[in-house]
Amino acid sequence: MSTSLSSLLAVLLSPVGIATVAIFTLAGCVKGVVGLGLPTVAMGLLALVMPPAQAAALLIIPAFLTNVWQALPWRSAWRVLRRLAGMQAGVCLGTWLTAWKWGAPSGAGAAYLLGGALMAYGAWGLLARPRQLSRQAERWVGPLAGAATGAIAAITGVFVIPAVPYLQSLGLARDELVRAMAISFMISVAALGVVLTRSADMSSGVAAVSALLLLPALAGMVIGQRIRDMLSPVVFRRCFLGSLILLGAYMVGAQAIRG
Repeated sequence: MSTSLSSLLAVLLSPVGIATVAIFTLAGCVKGVVGLGLPTVAMGLLALVMPPAQAAALLIIPAFLTNVWQALPWRSAWRVLRRLAGMQAGVCLGTWLTAWKWGAPSGAGAAYLLGGALMAYGAWGLLARPRQLSRQAERWVGPLAGAATGAIAAITGVFVIPAVPYLQSLGLARDELVRAMAISFMISVAALGVVLTRSADMSSGVAAVSALLLLPALAGMVIGQRIRDMLSPVVFRRCFLGSLILLGAYMVGAQAIRG
């Protein structure tokens, strides 16, 4: 892709470009409501019209900056980050080691496993009583959950399992949980961005298009956040877990359609 303005506009005004803008708006709205879903929704839909590695490259800037925004204010974010430091170290290590071994995101059969895990966890969360990890258990479960999340992200471009179940087990309040997910996803995106840059999937042209796609993603987030503010904690939890089931079902269905 050329980095000139005319070339970028031509890309975004093409049928694929218009569909991509709509996808990022929808994905941003989902993220605004439940705190996650932008990479999952966007990867699943974009993979219908482009290779998974290219879709993951387009996600880098919108996914990173929307999570920076969602993590604000930084006074609270630093406190959460200190608690999640071990997990985030595991995320980076898991992403880089897996990518070194198998390359950039390719989806394939991993999409079935990830989609199934999302559905199973969402259903379990709705039916079972939530359990909270002790602070002592966090010290060793966190790095393991992070490493597994990084490995799955390197293969699929999606970084919600097992990060989200782990974060939910910490007993955080609604806004703290959303902020913790934003911090985790932000670091996951940065680690994946290093992989894509080194593999040449993140060219200057792709980076320019990715930067422009931040605008529809943010617009969607604003809409979603306004919806979230109107939800009670109980309704939010149901929406949160229900969205995991829907996202998982979508991942499995989209992968089945792609064959």
